[in-house]
Order: sequence, then C-alpha cells, then structure tokens
Amino acid sequence: MKERLIHFKNNRRQRVLFAILLSIILLSGLIISGLLIGNEKIGVHLHQQNHRPSFTHPFGTDWLGRDMFARTLKGLTLSFSLGLLTAFLSTTIALVLSLLASWSRLIDNVVTWFIDLFLSMPHIVTLILISFILGGGFKGVVIGIALTHWPSLTRLLRSEMLHIKKAEYVQISRKLGKSRFWIARHHLLPHLIPQLVVGFILLFPHAILHEAAITFLGFGLSAEQPAIGVILSESMKYLSIGMWWLAFFPGLALVLMVSVFDFLGKNIRKLIDPFHAQRL
Repeated sequence: MKERLIHFKNNRRQRVLFAILLSIILLSGLIISGLLIGNEKIGVHLHQQNHRPSFTHPFGTDWLGRDMFARTLKGLTLSFSLGLLTAFLSTTIALVLSLLASWSRLIDNVVTWFIDLFLSMPHIVTLILISFILGGGFKGVVIGIALTHWPSLTRLLRSEMLHIKKAEYVQISRKLGKSRFWIARHHLLPHLIPQLVVGFILLFPHAILHEAAITFLGFGLSAEQPAIGVILSESMKYLSIGMWWLAFFPGLALVLMVSVFDFLGKNIRKLIDPFHAQRL
C-alpha cells in the first residue's frame, strides 16, 4: 500500500513537471516565431487584400493585404515583452512595500492604506487615467500597469511576512542582535520566493489582457504597432461585412496565450509552494 502511494505521488509530480515543460515549450515556440518574423511579412500587399483563411494565409489577410497570422504572432510577442516588464515591475513594487511594511507599524499602516485605496478603485479606470496622463504609448501602458497590479500580491506578501516575523528563529535572531536588514535577507526573503515566482507568473495574464483592453479603447499602444488590441480595434469596422477572421483568430490567440500562462502559474505553484508541494 505504501509503495502504491509513493508511486501515485511520483506520477502526480511527473504530470506537473510535464505540464510545466509543455507550457514553456509552447510559449517559447510562440515567442521565437514572432521574433523571426520580419517587417516584410507584416507589410502592405494590396494585391492580396481581404483573403479568407487558407493554407497560404492561415489567419487570412486584412484590407491592406497584411498577413494576419504574421501580425498576430508579432502582436503576441509584443504583449509578451510588455507583460514581462510590467510583471517584473509590479512584483518589485510588491516586494519592496511588503518589506517596508515589516519595518514598523507606522509604515505598515501606510502600506495597508495604499493597498486598500488601489483595490477600492476600478482597475481599468485607474489604468486608463495613468496611461492617459503619461501620454499613452509603450511607456504609459507599462507604468500604468505596473502601478495598478501590485496591491493583491503586496497584501499576500505582507501577511506572509507578518506570520514569519512571529517565528521562533526570527525572535532568536533579534535577541542575538541581528539587524533588520540581516533578518530580511536571511529569513524573510527566502520564504517569499515561492510567492514571488508564482505571483510574477500569474501577473502576466492580467497585464496582457489589460494592455489589450486599453489599447483597444485607444488609450494604449499606438496604431503603428502590431499589438493585439490595435488589431482587434481596427477589425471592428469590418466585421459587419463578413471579415470575421480579422478579430476571431487574434482574439483566440490572445486567450490561448493567457490560458497557457495561467496554467503554467498554477502548476508551478503546485511544485514550489509548500502547501501544495506536500500533496504531490
């Protein structure tokens, strides 16, 4: 019976590792394909405009003859780079604020007030306002997403650190005269790594979807960039004349990319989070 249980747990761990590997392969293939596409592939070709999906053009072509498959891959690559940068910045903000919250009760109250303030406001509205104030474009979108996606992760890290601060080994370090910086470096940070990694990955879907949303509404990336939000916004006026492929395939590709990131984050959580890992 014990051997069967060990075999079952090993199989579960192998399935989780396989799911993580498969997700990484899919995302890597998607990004590499987008990077290999040159500007000539997404250029204007008026002699092949408004073509339906075919073997030559799997996602069809638009009113300017641009290949929608190439544009979609380019747009997903742009979304990936933007999501990577904004998730990193949001995670960094969350880590810094959670560490500051553990410093003193006054700073903790200030950080908690900011968390409640940002969580009380509609996410997309705050993002649009920040992006609009900064003039939109890549810079406005990056700063807007980075400044609106840290509160939930900060709250999680803060509660984790409040729990760690009460641990016996932390109290012993304090009695031995260790500085707060030493305690944060040797006790707090190592325990926050699983939450940081999972939080970083799970911020990707939110960042990508919000970038596409505000770009679609005209407050994000410029129309010259092959972003998914730009593609969806431009295709709306052509849906009524039957050119359904202009919005369907880019939208489906965005949903699939977000789903793969979410799937990857959940499986990594099962692997490295102590609460979930002990069940594998």
